[in-house]
Amino acid sequence: MTRRALSAALACLVSANAPAHAQDGMARVDLLPGWRADGRHFAALRITLAPGWKTYWRSPGDAGIPPHFDWSGSGNLQSIRVHWPVPHVFGSNGLTSIGYADGVVLPVEIVPNDPGAPIDLSLALDLGVCEDICVPFSATLAGTLDAGPVRPDARIRAALADRPLSKDEAGVGQVDCTLAPTADGMNLTATFAMARRGRDEFAVIETADPSVWVSQAETRRDGATLAAMAEIVPPPGDPLMLDRSGLRITVLDGGGAVEIRGCD
Repeated sequence: MTRRALSAALACLVSANAPAHAQDGMARVDLLPGWRADGRHFAALRITLAPGWKTYWRSPGDAGIPPHFDWSGSGNLQSIRVHWPVPHVFGSNGLTSIGYADGVVLPVEIVPNDPGAPIDLSLALDLGVCEDICVPFSATLAGTLDAGPVRPDARIRAALADRPLSKDEAGVGQVDCTLAPTADGMNLTATFAMARRGRDEFAVIETADPSVWVSQAETRRDGATLAAMAEIVPPPGDPLMLDRSGLRITVLDGGGAVEIRGCD
């Protein structure tokens, strides 16, 4: 069984075994209305978890459940972007997941169609939450985000500041990518110069196409050079059209992170 098949089977098993009342008391999601500035509105989702529980980052790892956001019921919304604070890496029974323990504030940056009008925000949210077992959690939120002047929310500002360093901020050198064909996709190796920032380095590779499966990356360090390797597989029957400029490599180091966009 491939890693992709194993992860899919695990997710299905978790969902099927979850009792209907399992999410009671384990998680709560609130909308922080935020403020508007320069034609953009900054709000946030505050996810509060019961002690000992965790939820997942945008790329949840082999043992995680990816979050899903549906904003389609919203009004006066041109575009929306979720900002992800630096996550943590968790290990359990030989599997790895990436996310947040006890809770997280996820800033949401919104560009309205009419900057002078309120935004009617509507969200259907699906998350995975875990303690000893993982269960799905669903919530619906709705609220009106006013266009008038409001003092910026310190909780949202702190979450925005808790971001990965960029390639330039971390002094990362040129990123070279090599590809080797496999039976159903390609192996990708990204190599770049980057000073060690922490003892435990964990890399996550993402493509611009969310339908493309990417395995958990392996890392290898040789002095000041770090290599991250992963298998990339397109949906069955589809060709793999890899946009190198759309690759995103995040290196987590046990407390901080570096995010690298694109490779040569």
